[in-house]
Amino acid sequence: MSPLPNEQAGAAAPERVALVTGTSSGFGMLTVLELARKRFRVIATMRNLEAAIELQQRAEREGLMSRIELHQLDVTDHAAIKQVVAEIVRVHRQIDVLVNNAGFAMGGFVEEVPMEEWRQQMETNFFGLIAVSKSVIPIMRTQRSGMIINISSVSGRVGFPGYAPYASSKFAVEGFSESLRHELAPFGVKVVLVEPGAYRTPIWDKGLAQLTSSAHSPYAERLNAIVRYSRKTAEAAPDPQQVADTIGMLVESRAPKLRYLLGRGARIAILGKALLPWKWFEWMIDRGTR
Repeated sequence: MSPLPNEQAGAAAPERVALVTGTSSGFGMLTVLELARKRFRVIATMRNLEAAIELQQRAEREGLMSRIELHQLDVTDHAAIKQVVAEIVRVHRQIDVLVNNAGFAMGGFVEEVPMEEWRQQMETNFFGLIAVSKSVIPIMRTQRSGMIINISSVSGRVGFPGYAPYASSKFAVEGFSESLRHELAPFGVKVVLVEPGAYRTPIWDKGLAQLTSSAHSPYAERLNAIVRYSRKTAEAAPDPQQVADTIGMLVESRAPKLRYLLGRGARIAILGKALLPWKWFEWMIDRGTR
């Protein structure tokens, strides 16, 4: 990927630079380590730098810490995004890869989820992703190279009961990414969606912890069944390293596809929705979550 022009003629080509959001755990942390192994200079951002302990410990064990820079960043703070991106460009003069990973899962039945929680879900998972992308796009467009990898979900293509806020945010990411891919293709900038199914990451624990309703809720029985189903799925979920490995492969690809669907059951869900009559597919979802 081509960098911005160097001020010093004949200077050696600089190392590739990757910006990754939401790196304190899960896909984000594993992606930072994978890109560092590939000799990227990785800018790892997270809301609270005190949560970086595991990332630092793992990086130090592998001798990767010299390739990783930690920055505090809340993707809902748009002024902070601009400051962090400006600092990266000031120091490194380029951004070759952006991995938009920051996000969380919020659930509950639509009637019972407060509007403020809907807004929180969209502010982080969708508007935060847009804000980071908008700050990086001018750099990549000027370079005429770069890759934006948006971490979506199988829930961005199939809506499940009890997860409407999360699904809504990821459906929005899908449409945004499709449009952005068309817009940036003439400038040599690639946009890719990674769509994980269920993996063993903290998002499950955090998301399931707030999936509650009152005992008098008309949805209580169904929601309890969905929590049981989700916990069972989480316990059998595969190693999230597969997602980081896929991202490591994508950053070396000259012609990546738009979508990369990953994880046990994800492909079946997508094929079922595409090929089965809706009533059959609806029955399968209903049966699986009761």
